[in-house]
Amino acid sequence: MSKTVTLRLDDRLYKRFRKLAECDNRPLSNFIETAALCFVESEQFVDEFEMEEIRSSNALNQSLKQGISDVKAKRGKFA
Repeated sequence: MSKTVTLRLDDRLYKRFRKLAECDNRPLSNFIETAALCFVESEQFVDEFEMEEIRSSNALNQSLKQGISDVKAKRGKFA
């Protein structure tokens, strides 16, 4: 079930979003929803280049393995 959210925008930002939504031929609410989802996805997931950097870092991978081991053994404090 969808929810209604109230969002306060200054006039300049409202006009900018409205113009961009019109260029895409879609409602303002859909434009804002899509933009927010794109932002969240870009912040949550890494691209293939960043993933390769993670995979190639022996120090990082060793640290991650140690962290997993500590969690399983219930060592340390977790917030």
